[in-house]
Amino acid sequence: MNPFPRARSHPSPADVRQAPRTGAPGFSHVLLIPVLLGLAACGDQQQAGVTAAPPAPAVVAVPAVTRPVEDQAQFVGRVVAVDKVELRARVQGFLKERTFTEGQQVQVGDKLFQIEPEQFESVVQQRQADLAKAVAEAENADSQLASGQELLKNKNIARLKVDELKAAAAVAHASIAQAKAAVAAAELNLGYTTMLAPIAGRIGLSQYTVGNLVGPSSNPLATIVSHDPIYVQFPLTQRQLLEARRDIKAKGADVKDVVVRASLSDGSLYDQPGRINFVDVTTDAGTDTVTLRAELPNPDGVLVDGQYVRITVQAGEPQAAIVIPQSALQVDQQGVFVLVVDAEQKARVRRVQMGANLGADAVVNSGLEEGALVITDGIQKVRPGQSVTATPAQTAETVQGSGGK
Repeated sequence: MNPFPRARSHPSPADVRQAPRTGAPGFSHVLLIPVLLGLAACGDQQQAGVTAAPPAPAVVAVPAVTRPVEDQAQFVGRVVAVDKVELRARVQGFLKERTFTEGQQVQVGDKLFQIEPEQFESVVQQRQADLAKAVAEAENADSQLASGQELLKNKNIARLKVDELKAAAAVAHASIAQAKAAVAAAELNLGYTTMLAPIAGRIGLSQYTVGNLVGPSSNPLATIVSHDPIYVQFPLTQRQLLEARRDIKAKGADVKDVVVRASLSDGSLYDQPGRINFVDVTTDAGTDTVTLRAELPNPDGVLVDGQYVRITVQAGEPQAAIVIPQSALQVDQQGVFVLVVDAEQKARVRRVQMGANLGADAVVNSGLEEGALVITDGIQKVRPGQSVTATPAQTAETVQGSGGK
C-alpha cells in the first residue's frame, strides 16, 4: 500500500457538505446587506410620513370691540320728488318750438314749448269784434229805450212798446257780457300755446319734436321734477310703529329727533341725513303697514325720483355695543355663529344673537365678549377644535400689499 496518497484537484461532494461554517461570509451574504439596509431606510421614511402632523391653517382674526351704536332699524324706501309736473298740451296745434335742453334745470316761468299761435290769435280778434258789436247794439238799445220813456210821458207811445224796448236793452247788455267771456276764453287758449315751467326743477326727455300735432289727448310732452329737498317714503307695520313710539317716548325724545339716513344701491351711505316729517293717517288694509315720509337735502341730485334706497332710522342717544365684521358671521340650522380663537390657539364655535346691521359691521347682542378674537378670513379652512395660526387683519393687509409690489 502506497503511503503517500495521490492529491485530488477537485473536492468531492462529501467534502463540500462537511465544510466548516465559521470564518468569512460568503458572496451571497455580501449582496444581501445593502438590500436590507435600503428596505430599513424606506421603512423609516414611511413611518416619518405617517406621524408628521400637517401645519395649522393660517387665518385672519380681529378682536370684538365695544363702541357707541345708535338704536336703529332698517327699511326699504322709495325716493319721491316733492314736486313733479307732467307738461301737457291744453290746446290742439302743431308744435312750433322747444326752448330747453333735456335734463337742464328750469325755473318757474321759463318758456319750454310753443304751439303755433296764429289760429288762436285770429279767434281772439273775432271775439273782440263780437264784443264791439255787442257794445254798439247795447248803446242803440239804450237810446231807443230813453226815447220811448220820453214819449211815454206825453202818452205818445204805448207802455207795452216801452217794456219791449227795456227788454231789448237788457238783452243787448247780456250780449256784452257774453262777448267778454268769449274774448277771455279765446285769450286763454292763446295763452296755452306758450307752455311755461310751473315749478323749478330738472326737465326730462321731450316726447315730441317740433312739427308734431299735439293736444289734450296727447301724452305728456315732458316732465319736470324738483330735486332739492326730496322725500323718501317707507312702510312700517303697525307693530313696528307702536314699538317705535314707545321707545321714543321712554327716551324722552320726539319724532322730530329721529334721524333718517339712506344707503345707495352700491352700499355707500348717502352723506345727507334727513328727518321724518309725516306719518300717514291711514293703514294699508292688505299689508297692515303705515307709510312714513322723511325729507332729505339733495343739493347735488344724487337721489332721483322713483329710486329705491335702504333707509336706516336712528333714534335716541348712542349706546355701547359689541361690534364685529359681517364677514365673520356664519349660519346653520341652529342659527348664527362665529369661530373664535381661544387661549390654546384653537378654533371654537360661539352662538351669537345679532343686532343692527352697520354696513360692513354688525352688532352682537349676546354670545360674545369684548376682545374675543373672531375669525374673518380663512373660515373655510378651519374646523371647530382645530389649531390655527391667527394673524391680525392689519398685518395680513400689509403682507398682501407688500406681495403685490
